[in-house]
Amino acid sequence: MDRIDRRILLALQNDGRMTNAALAERVALSPSACLARVRALEEAGVIAGYRAVVAVEKIRPALTIYGEVTLKRHLPEDFAAVEAMLRGEPRVLEAAEISGKSDYLVTCMVADMAEWRAMTAEWTAGPWQIERVTSSVAMHRTKAFAGFPLG
Repeated sequence: MDRIDRRILLALQNDGRMTNAALAERVALSPSACLARVRALEEAGVIAGYRAVVAVEKIRPALTIYGEVTLKRHLPEDFAAVEAMLRGEPRVLEAAEISGKSDYLVTCMVADMAEWRAMTAEWTAGPWQIERVTSSVAMHRTKAFAGFPLG
């Protein structure tokens, strides 16, 4: 990975629909050399995909909630079960095992608080050994994810 690859990645993070010709011009490569580098980055898994950024609140009710999930036990099978459940739950946007007083931090999107309460009640009553879920509601998004720092 060199500085040109990083410039390609930064440009694509800002505009994933950019044509290869425009990308090549931006990073000062020929179109064929640029395309070869992009394909190599894709094949290496550095570029993991392309997506549209959707303003979901314009198409449906969207309440973002950050939840801290604490397990009753800390057995490997409990972590595996919770992680499988979180990966399979479409309302969980992101989940990470964390250090500290809780075991997981989740970012969820639901229509309203009633849906959040029902979902977390299911989690704590289910077989996943979840002791509690504490939550914070996003009041205003100050800064949205816009790409990784690649410096």
